[in-house]
Amino acid sequence: MKADAPRTRLFLVDDHQLFRSGLRAELEDEFEIVGEAADVDQAVAGIAALHPDVVLLDVHLPGGGGATVADAIARRGEGETRFLAISVSDAPEDVIGVIRAGARGYVTKSISPTDLADAIRRVRSGDAVFSPRLAGFVLDAFRGELPTSIDPEMDQLTPREREVLRHIARGFTYKEIGVRLNLSAKTVETHVSSVLRKLQLSSRYELTRWAMDRRMI
Repeated sequence: MKADAPRTRLFLVDDHQLFRSGLRAELEDEFEIVGEAADVDQAVAGIAALHPDVVLLDVHLPGGGGATVADAIARRGEGETRFLAISVSDAPEDVIGVIRAGARGYVTKSISPTDLADAIRRVRSGDAVFSPRLAGFVLDAFRGELPTSIDPEMDQLTPREREVLRHIARGFTYKEIGVRLNLSAKTVETHVSSVLRKLQLSSRYELTRWAMDRRMI
């Protein structure tokens, strides 16, 4: 990188402070880290205010998930911020959800610091970047405009409904989910009812089995 070239302005989004601290320590010598956030609302507000070049975006977040953040910023139509998703998950539904919401790439948290820095630079330059493990899936599933869904049932659910479903499958009560996602217990119940209706299921047990079959837990 040339000495007089402006550094990429990077925003970190992850709900684990220790992981954000590790990212900052690994990346701050190469990038200008302008801010960070731990949930959806913080992320949307921070990105909208700071207009970073690249957002390193955790897929699973309190308040609706990474796809909700990317979609909210895209709807604002402001700036040229690009998103690089990062997650412990390589499940197809997670990849499709966040890419459809506007992310330019998707890497797993097992990536090395050197490869992560390279992925950030490539996303900043306009490339689409994916972890090697996802390369074959991406070639099969993403052809230009992501024309089809690999799971029509999953595709019916909004990012918020998927996040509520994930917590239901992990055994949380409506009240506990509300606290974690900054929702009222009644709103959580409404989301669960919507998911049951869309998936034509009738019980919490069936929701859990459905989520487990799709590796959402």
